[in-house]
Amino acid sequence: MDKCESSSVGSSCEEGNYNSLDEAFKPVPFVRILWIDNSGIHRCRVIPRERLSFVKKHGLGLSPACLAALSSVSNCPAEGSNLGFTGMIRIIPDLSTRCIIPWEKQQEMTLADMCIEPDKPWEYCPREVFRRVTKILKDEFDLVVNVGFEIEFYLLKSVIKNGKEEWLPIDKTSYCSTSGFDVSSSILEDIVTYLETMNITVEQVHAETGKGQFEVVLGYAEASTAIASLIYAREVIKSVARQHGQMATFVPKYAEDEDGSGSHVHISLSRNGENVFMASGDSKYGMSKIGESFMAGVLNHLPAILAFTATHPLSYEHLVPKTKNAAYLCWGKENTEAPLRTASPPGIADDFVNHFEIKAFDACTNPYIGLASIIISGVDGLRKDLSLPKPVGKFSQVHRMYYNVL
Repeated sequence: MDKCESSSVGSSCEEGNYNSLDEAFKPVPFVRILWIDNSGIHRCRVIPRERLSFVKKHGLGLSPACLAALSSVSNCPAEGSNLGFTGMIRIIPDLSTRCIIPWEKQQEMTLADMCIEPDKPWEYCPREVFRRVTKILKDEFDLVVNVGFEIEFYLLKSVIKNGKEEWLPIDKTSYCSTSGFDVSSSILEDIVTYLETMNITVEQVHAETGKGQFEVVLGYAEASTAIASLIYAREVIKSVARQHGQMATFVPKYAEDEDGSGSHVHISLSRNGENVFMASGDSKYGMSKIGESFMAGVLNHLPAILAFTATHPLSYEHLVPKTKNAAYLCWGKENTEAPLRTASPPGIADDFVNHFEIKAFDACTNPYIGLASIIISGVDGLRKDLSLPKPVGKFSQVHRMYYNVL
């Protein structure tokens, strides 16, 4: 992740900015209204286009249980979770996230808020939780979070063995192999093309460590825009793979003997449009005190954060030593084994950093809840003026004992 720039997803289409809903978009017959449940599953309701104005005003009825991890873990929501089958919430489309679906020219999609009634957010709505947290950061410290996501996934092909269908990796190449890109170039090119038509910035694409594994790196944006880009990018990747007769999976641990897949998050802080994570002069770790305290709060609460960013048992099969996947409780400078690492992109002096990366974040989390847990932890670090311990550079047993790394 090289920079901290803002980008946009889709086109702004707030109803108040137009005389009609059709001024910004060519009418299409159907609209997908998307929400993400607590296990990261993308769900939707589809409505005829002519009902959009009504649904924008009144919403669609939905059981609170639809936010629970139905079918992912159990069809019975946990007792006391307030996510049961009693009661009703409304999903209200957020037209500022609306975009045409490139592979379905007769459809468009939009993200949705969850409300008790129109203009009254449901307290468990992930997007509302995220908005509350970012408002706290803005109100108390005049800070805005900018985010960039890396999306790791496997491309699988269908193979019939002994009369049964199996899904196997599309290739057996290694990290950044040109052969791996050649095998899947048509799929990857379509993915990038579709994302670009949706105004989602792609910084780079490459083969990852696992067989048939790839990574798409999205551009930096303000956090809410970055999450929308992440959600839509996953939709694009899955759909393009299906068009090519393949299957894309983001599962944290696809195979026992292969590397896992994550959605690593790169985070910076800005004030009045200026990156304030990086130090302006001499500093202890190349970051400002604001950046250090925010990151120290995240490190301090990291074990609790995992409950929101690594929510599936397979998440913990992914977070193991010697796989560059955050098995230790520490931070490092350009240390890919550390769960938190600071980075100095090209064009920035080696002694300075302009953002940090958190590794323990995968597709089995709701990205709004996951990022909210990170931000509020950073807020706690700012409130308490926390400091970071020494960075860890190596993970031998001797070094772990010296730095008291668990």
